[in-house]
Amino acid sequence: MNRIIISATNDLTTDQRIKKTSDCFNELGYDILLIGRSIKNGLPLHSPYKTCRFSLYFNKGALFYAEYNLRLFFKLLFLKKSLLLSNDLDTLLPNFLVSKIRSNRLIYDSHEYFTEVPELLNRPKVKSVWLGIEKFIFPKLKNVITVNETLAQLYQKKYGVPVAVIKNVPEIKPNIDTEEFKFSKPGERIILYQGSLNMGRGLELMIDSMKYLKNYLFVIIGEGDLLDDLKKKVKKMDLRDKIIFLGKVLPEKLHGFTRKADLGISLEEDLGLSYRYALPNKIFDYMQAGVPVLASDLPLYNQLFDEFRIGEILKTRNPESVAQKVEQIVKNRLNYQPELKKASSVYNWDNEKLKLIELIKNLE
Repeated sequence: MNRIIISATNDLTTDQRIKKTSDCFNELGYDILLIGRSIKNGLPLHSPYKTCRFSLYFNKGALFYAEYNLRLFFKLLFLKKSLLLSNDLDTLLPNFLVSKIRSNRLIYDSHEYFTEVPELLNRPKVKSVWLGIEKFIFPKLKNVITVNETLAQLYQKKYGVPVAVIKNVPEIKPNIDTEEFKFSKPGERIILYQGSLNMGRGLELMIDSMKYLKNYLFVIIGEGDLLDDLKKKVKKMDLRDKIIFLGKVLPEKLHGFTRKADLGISLEEDLGLSYRYALPNKIFDYMQAGVPVLASDLPLYNQLFDEFRIGEILKTRNPESVAQKVEQIVKNRLNYQPELKKASSVYNWDNEKLKLIELIKNLE
């Protein structure tokens, strides 16, 4: 039996792309091992596949990446496998080195334009390290995938390597009301954000907007570097009765919560190419759940909203404008449903996985 080892720096509990990718390999008869890391107070991991999670001494910064990559290198080196899959640039170096030493095939899955993420914009030395790794390895890769056509074109132009597009879209799920926002009041409208709580996600702007919105509750699902700062901001503004932090939610429960929302937000700022050309999976999750979207005025959002009117684009980034758009969308929520239904029939994993399966069958 063919064996694939799939590695990522996260804890594997909420990464839906890794789960969907693993299911495709399982469908093709691969034995699967997932490698990630343990996180203090993390969610329990329920995976149908074999897993290995490193308990690390360092959990952030340069020492974290150094420790993780060193441990991953030696783990990969001595395990039997026929194929390696590296998720994002922070796992690529050990995967690439082992693929050369052991003559294993390698797939690189770039979930974003890693060297252009906002966290690296004002850190030129750190950025140069990651860029150096990318420039050293990328031109030598044979099997590369990413999440949208624009990123694929940017990589192809930069490194002259063919890049396939496998969009990070959700599986079709039954629209059953399985979860409840038990803390919401009768008649209260739900604004939802789901994803990482990191720089440039527009969360501060949405929090500032809540003082202009009556009978609305802003629910934030996810964790990240900004969590403590966001909670302090909410407390300082005395908005604790209008903003709820749910933390991480397991994928099998997330769709049930998403369906309860009246509106989903994706208000990324134009901070570097990674965000400028992003089309986050939460957009497609909202779409699949029949929830209209308020999104940033960025190229790929505009392109998608021109194709399907699944919500509105925020043209002016201030709290008053956000509040007006929120009320406009929620008032006309039912008018977006036909377009949301059409869009979800196009952008779903049932369609996208066929491309991945074809790619796997024709690996170099």
